[in-house]
Amino acid sequence: MRESRRSRTGWSTNLWHPRCRRVVFFEMDPMSSPISDSLRVDYSGVPLLESQVDPDPIVQFKRWLDDAMANDVPQANAMALATADERARPSVRIVLLKDFDANGFVFHTNYTGRKAHDLEVNQYAALVFFWEKVSRQVRIEGSVQKTTREESARYFSTRPRGAQIGAWASEQSSPIESREMLYAREAESAKSFGNDPIPLPDFWGGYRVKPSMIEFWQGQPSRLHDRLVYTRATNGSWTITRLAP
Repeated sequence: MRESRRSRTGWSTNLWHPRCRRVVFFEMDPMSSPISDSLRVDYSGVPLLESQVDPDPIVQFKRWLDDAMANDVPQANAMALATADERARPSVRIVLLKDFDANGFVFHTNYTGRKAHDLEVNQYAALVFFWEKVSRQVRIEGSVQKTTREESARYFSTRPRGAQIGAWASEQSSPIESREMLYAREAESAKSFGNDPIPLPDFWGGYRVKPSMIEFWQGQPSRLHDRLVYTRATNGSWTITRLAP
């Protein structure tokens, strides 16, 4: 039997065991967590001002991505991709940005995996870049479409041969018996292609997230962060709004 109540210092819990009939009382202080104590960071950065950002968020994104790479941010093109299925259950994972322009942000994947299933039934997604070394993040929301077959093939041809073989060998998100089985599939795929060029699989390609909203977040001391949100109008123009942190 358990009874919990909130105290001034945290949650108090009474535990009663029917055999020994003892009551054990202890207090849990959520603020004493080593996570909150030892991982606290006070961000700092140059203020993000409306007068200094580009009116085009794609241009502004390129500036920030270039800054991240210039500051040796590890895998600056890594982004969290959030999708939702037909029951609105969310799922998120890290993927790599491979291209971007005024039409959107492109990543590539297997068209039979979990993310592809989600995007088949719900053609909207969200992206997040976090560049800790420069105290910045970018959030993107928008509709999603597959890239053309030609675009996907062009990118696939630039992948290392091992990654091309891996795309053929892996039935993404499906159960697999063991890592040895994965190696066996890889070897079988490599043998089947020999020294020939490896074609783009029918089940593999790109997606493009066309943004309707892009938020630029610049960390600041005392959690008074800068947040500028670009919102796309129906005519394609962008408006900028400052949000409270």
